[in-house]
Amino acid sequence: MTTATEVLKKYWGFDVFRPLQEEIVHSVISGYDTLALLPTGGGKSICFQVPAMMMDGICIVVSPLVALMKDQVENLKAKGIEAVAIYAGMGKREIDILLDNCIYGKIKFLYLSPERLLSDLVRVRISYMNVNLIAIDEAHCISQWGYDFRPPYLKVKELREIHPNVPVLALTATATPEVRTDIIDKLALKEPQIFVKSFSRKNLSYVVYHLDDKHKKLIDICKNVKGCGLVYVRNRRETADIAHFLQRNHISADFYHAGLDKDVRFQKQEDWKQDKTRIMVATNAFGMGIDKPNVRFVVHLDLPESLEAYYQEAGRAGRDEKRAFAVLLTNKADRMNLEAKYTDSFPSVEEIKKVYHHLGNYYQLAYGAAEGLTFEFDLADFCKRFSIGVIKTMAALKFLERDGYITLTDSVFIPSRLMFTISHEEVYRFQIENAAFDPLIKTIQRSYGGAFDGYVKIKESDLSNRLKISYLDVIAYLKKLQEYQIISYLQQTDQPQLQFVRPRMDMLHLDIDAKFINLRKEIQRSQIEGVLAYAANNICRSVQLLTYFGETKAEKCGVCDVCLAERKAEDKASYYDKMEFEICTLLQGNHLDLDELVTQVATGTDNDKIELIRELLDAGKIKTDGRKYYL
Repeated sequence: MTTATEVLKKYWGFDVFRPLQEEIVHSVISGYDTLALLPTGGGKSICFQVPAMMMDGICIVVSPLVALMKDQVENLKAKGIEAVAIYAGMGKREIDILLDNCIYGKIKFLYLSPERLLSDLVRVRISYMNVNLIAIDEAHCISQWGYDFRPPYLKVKELREIHPNVPVLALTATATPEVRTDIIDKLALKEPQIFVKSFSRKNLSYVVYHLDDKHKKLIDICKNVKGCGLVYVRNRRETADIAHFLQRNHISADFYHAGLDKDVRFQKQEDWKQDKTRIMVATNAFGMGIDKPNVRFVVHLDLPESLEAYYQEAGRAGRDEKRAFAVLLTNKADRMNLEAKYTDSFPSVEEIKKVYHHLGNYYQLAYGAAEGLTFEFDLADFCKRFSIGVIKTMAALKFLERDGYITLTDSVFIPSRLMFTISHEEVYRFQIENAAFDPLIKTIQRSYGGAFDGYVKIKESDLSNRLKISYLDVIAYLKKLQEYQIISYLQQTDQPQLQFVRPRMDMLHLDIDAKFINLRKEIQRSQIEGVLAYAANNICRSVQLLTYFGETKAEKCGVCDVCLAERKAEDKASYYDKMEFEICTLLQGNHLDLDELVTQVATGTDNDKIELIRELLDAGKIKTDGRKYYL
C-alpha cells in the first residue's frame, strides 16, 4: 500500500506533513471517527484528501462555502484527481448525471453543500456509492453554541445512518470546548480520536487601540508596517469608502464585497494575491480559503461579533510564520453599533412570519405550491420591495431555515452549462431541417467536447465572437434550442439561491420555535460580552484568546500591546532603580553639588536624573544644604 507521505509528495509536492496532519491521516486510515481542530492556515483539506486517495472508493466532503468547494474541486482536477461539487443553483438533471458519475465513474471526491442533504434524490444515490470517508469541513456550523450555526448541518448526521461503518472526519479552525462536545454529539461520532493543535500563533502580535480617530491610526499602520494587508469593515459601502480614503493618502488599496460583478471580484482578488494591490478593504467573507502566506497585517475597523470570527479573520495574517500584526481599532460608538446589530438580529415571531409571507408574494407562489423549488434571491431588491431592514430580514431567513421551511445559500458564481438531450443522429437531422441553427450547433460541438454525455461549461461571449453575432442573439438561439428539446441550457448566475423545502404555508400554520430564538439570543449575548471583554481587559491578548478556546495554561505571548506595555513599565522601573542606586552610592560619604552628581551618574538622561534627585529629596532619602547633596 502507498504510504501517506508518498501520496502527499505525488499529488501535493510536499516532503513532510505539517504538525498533526500525519496523525490525523493515520487515525482516518485506521477507521476511527476523528475530530481535528487546526487553526486557520493549518492545512485541513490535506487531512481528508490524502487518506481518501489511499483508499478505494469516494470521499464525501460537506462544506458550507460554495466558493471554497469550487476552488478545491478545481485544485484537485489540476492535480489529475477526479472531483465534483453539487450545490444550490444546479438543475435536477445536472445533479442526476453527476451523482451517476459518482456511483459508476472514477470520481474520488464529491463535495456537497449541507442543503443538498435535504434532498431524497441525493440521499438515495449516496447509499449506492462506495464511500471511503465522510469529511465535514467547518464542523462548528453544526453547533448552536457556535458562532456560525447553520441549520442544514443538522442533516449531516444522516450520512452516518446511510453508511454506518464509514469513518467520519470533522474539521474546524475555531471551536470552544462546549462546541467540540456539541460536534461529537450532533455527528454521533463513535469514540472519536481528538486532535487539537494549539491556537497559539507566536508570530502574530495582537494589538487593540481605543481611539476616536481610527482613520489616522489606519494610515499610520499602513505606512509603518511593510508588506500587504487586509482591512475588515462592517458593510459593503464602507469597503469602497475606506479604499478610496487610503488611495487619497497615496496607499495602494482596493475594495471587495459579494455585490460586485463576478469578473471584477476575481480580478481584484488576483491583483491582491499577486501583490499588484497592497491592501484589500473587504467584508468578512473575503479571505476564506485564500492561502496568501505573506499578509503582514489584518486590521479590524469595527468590533467583530464573536472571538471565533475574530480569531479566524485575524489568523489570515502571517501564515508564512514571520512577524505579523492583528490590529483591532475601537471606540465607544462601536459598542452601540454592536448592540444595535444584536437587537436587529432577533426579530419577533410575528416579524419572521411576515418575511415568510413576503417571500411567497415575491415569487407569486400559491399556497400549497413550490415544494423543492429553487429561486435566485436578490436580498437588496426583496428588502426594498417590502420596506424591511436587511439585518432583520437575514436573521428571519436564518430562523425560517432552522425550522425547515427554506434553505438559503451564499452568493456564488455558477457559469452557464448546456447538454444535448437527443442523440448525435437526431441532432444531425435537426441541423439539416433547420439550417439557421447549423452554425451554432457545429460551433458548440467543436468547442465543447462531451456535451452529449453531460453538462459542459460554456461562455456565450466565446460563441458570440466565433459566430460573429451578438451576445443576446446567442442566448436567444440557445433558449430556442431548449424549447425544441435539442439541448438543456442553464444560464449563469451569481445570485444567492433560495429553496422552499416545504410547500408554501399560510401564516397561521407557520410554527416558529421561539424557545430556540431565545437560546440563540443568550449565546450571541455571551459572544458579544466576550469581544467587549477582550478589547477592554489589560490581560495578554493571546492568553485571553487561548483561554476562550480552552487552553487554560497559556503563557504570555510577550508581543501583544498589553505585554509590550508591561515590559515597558518594568524596563522603566529597573531604569529608575539603577539610577537611584548610583546616586545613593555616589553620595555615601561624599557631598556633591548638582552638576557633579548629574555628571557622575552613568544611567539616564540629564532631565531624568534631575527629576529623580527632586523625588529623592521629597521622599527624604537624600538631603541638601542648598549647595551640596548628601545622604
